[in-house]
Amino acid sequence: MAVATVSPPWAYTLHLPQDPRAPGIARSTLRTVLRAHGLTELRETAELLASELVTNAYRYSSGEYALRLWGAGRRRIRLSVWDTNPEIPAPFDGVRRAEQQPELAEHGRGLHLVSLCADNWGAYAMRGGLPGRDGKLLWVECGGGRGEAESHEA
Repeated sequence: MAVATVSPPWAYTLHLPQDPRAPGIARSTLRTVLRAHGLTELRETAELLASELVTNAYRYSSGEYALRLWGAGRRRIRLSVWDTNPEIPAPFDGVRRAEQQPELAEHGRGLHLVSLCADNWGAYAMRGGLPGRDGKLLWVECGGGRGEAESHEA
């Protein structure tokens, strides 16, 4: 049987409800997509990144949220999470907080870990779009090394 191959760009979107099981479902879906596209070497990092972003959306937004997986080039994947909370959290907000030590903070350690493990990362405020679709989008990339253009802006 012939195996179909899809070259980037490809994308999958998983819409998730406010359900404590949703982050686990997102990780399972990510593993399936990585396996299907022959990107299993990205599994550990991509799963950590997706888990932190999806868990953040679950914990800090009150509505639905979505995980989008993109083939971002050869041996690279981009993960983005949209949620209904418009507040862009540190470190994605681009504000340096010299007085804070993320490793000692009570909250926000997961997103600090994301910023350390992702090749590229960023955020966008989502305003003025479709009714009920405001909020934010946090995105990360991982793959075969650091990205060409570092983008750590809000």
